[in-house]
Amino acid sequence: MKNVTNWLLQQLMSDAGSQRATIREFASGESIFRVGDPGDYLAVLLVGTIEIRKGERVISVVEPGCMFGEMGLIDGQPRVADAYASSHCRIAEVREGQFMGLLEATPYFGLAVMRLLTDRLRKQVET
Repeated sequence: MKNVTNWLLQQLMSDAGSQRATIREFASGESIFRVGDPGDYLAVLLVGTIEIRKGERVISVVEPGCMFGEMGLIDGQPRVADAYASSHCRIAEVREGQFMGLLEATPYFGLAVMRLLTDRLRKQVET
């Protein structure tokens, strides 16, 4: 997955074309998104750590180079968990048009996203 994420970061950070990502920064403890917010982007964590929470329970910790928030972008539904910055962090946002362009350019990217979702689903089923 890291190879795909590295490729994704190169695409998002390049000056070429419309794939350039919006970069946002968050202070430690700041909310990135909350349950019910629109799921209108997925993010790649560039710096810092993020906790994905369901209520008070931490369901995952996101580390640099990892994607999060992809479910809402894929199904168009609101967020189902909260994301909080555990430390100062910086993210790259991928909007729907960018996502579709990336899928068209590299079908392997789509497979990598499906593998990420499958891995998360397996972890939920196993616990």
